[in-house]
Amino acid sequence: MTPYQIQQQVLVSRPQQWLVTGGAGFIGSHVVEKLLDVGQRVRVFDDFSTGKEANLKSDAELVSGDIRDRQQVASAMAGVERVIHLAAMGSVPLSLDKPALCHDINATGTLNVFLAAKEAGVVQVSYASSSAVYGDDSLDFKKEESIGRCLSPYAASKRMNEIDAQVLSNCYGMKVVGLRFFNVFGPRQDPNGAYAAVIPQWVDAMKAGREVFINGDGGNTRDFCFVRDVAQALLLAALIDDERAFGSVFNVGLGNATSLIELFAVLKSLVEEQTGKVVKEVIHRDFRAGDIRHSCADVARARDVLGFTPEHALREGLQETVASF
Repeated sequence: MTPYQIQQQVLVSRPQQWLVTGGAGFIGSHVVEKLLDVGQRVRVFDDFSTGKEANLKSDAELVSGDIRDRQQVASAMAGVERVIHLAAMGSVPLSLDKPALCHDINATGTLNVFLAAKEAGVVQVSYASSSAVYGDDSLDFKKEESIGRCLSPYAASKRMNEIDAQVLSNCYGMKVVGLRFFNVFGPRQDPNGAYAAVIPQWVDAMKAGREVFINGDGGNTRDFCFVRDVAQALLLAALIDDERAFGSVFNVGLGNATSLIELFAVLKSLVEEQTGKVVKEVIHRDFRAGDIRHSCADVARARDVLGFTPEHALREGLQETVASF
């Protein structure tokens, strides 16, 4: 049995009270679904700015609130044993447009969550960091101990989360585990808006017969990880009992680099296969400010400490994602 399967059995044998911030969002709703499937009690804390109640099963407890409001966060934390913190401004371009708002939500808001968990006596917290913290690091496969200069307010805010978590672990003995997400994709990811992620934008455009754009020459590489694998990693991080994990951060990705040109070719093939329509060829635009040229995860540390092993190959995940639109 894998560490994840063992943890699922543990959860089935002992239901606990969980709080998932941002639980109505894309990633959060998949986490909530996994927890409910193994009999856990789940409270969702979300301001519904991007999350949707329709993403959730009816047996999740919904609490509307803002992580910037310390009283609201403290109230939502009552009686909670474990926390998965996902609420955030999740866009590099938006953070460049609104850096102060990004700091308020991602840095101050996350510290509110951590401190409320400490005061409530929460057993363990796992939270979302980002591969954006690697900035201009030159390694082809990003290692947790090697980071460059942050290239956006979003990246800086996520790095602050990691520092706060490390300090709280060192000073107060909190069990806090961070995960640096690479490019997460899957069903329920919103294709709309100027700051939407590339995969849902492209699938939506392809199915509607619109042009697809690549910022740059298409040689940028990313590590695309299916959302249910990310949910697996979050649960492992929230349940692990290993001192090496607390105050630390781990890469979460597939461990494979895919260029945007390669991604376009796979999606084009899948959409044409499912719709029977010819997809238009890609159009190139200028590089986008704040973008990282190459970003792929070295997942050895997550595998060795957390027991994280992705279960979905890229094409498999993309096939399900295309079908969900």
